[in-house]
Amino acid sequence: MGSRARESWTSSCIDVLRERRAQATVEAAVLLPSFLILMLLALQPVCILYTRGVMESAAAETARLMITSEAESKASLKAFALRRLAAVPDVEIFHAGGPLSWDIELVGAAESGSAVSVSVSGAVRPLPVLGAFVGAFGKTNAHGDVELKVEVAYEGRPSWLEGDYDSWVSTWE
Repeated sequence: MGSRARESWTSSCIDVLRERRAQATVEAAVLLPSFLILMLLALQPVCILYTRGVMESAAAETARLMITSEAESKASLKAFALRRLAAVPDVEIFHAGGPLSWDIELVGAAESGSAVSVSVSGAVRPLPVLGAFVGAFGKTNAHGDVELKVEVAYEGRPSWLEGDYDSWVSTWE
């Protein structure tokens, strides 16, 4: 009799725990894949926004450098931009093609008057789950990668600024 009482006491506790565990297992089997799919869907836009942010920053810094220094060659300006673009991880969901596949176009003040322009282009490979939704992210290339392009232009001398450098210096003398 003593062993039977101990068995029933143990079994009622285990039955209560088993019931709760079984429900949690079913919930986890449904919720875990759903949660992972949602994380995957949120990951791609975050990667694209990060890449685009780095591209805009690199283009803006290169354009500022073009305005402030006239002696820089285009090769050194492109190297400057590539150094800034190195902040993008060399992973295809951030940038496809490797670190030297960026397309950087520079238009200096001598070519366009007083404005400078920097254009940076690259591609991002979408995650396999998002292949059907690639069109929502932007234009695609022949490989199915999403093309990203950023252009930054600065006016070297604002239109409202009157006079030239010599007249400004003479004012302060």
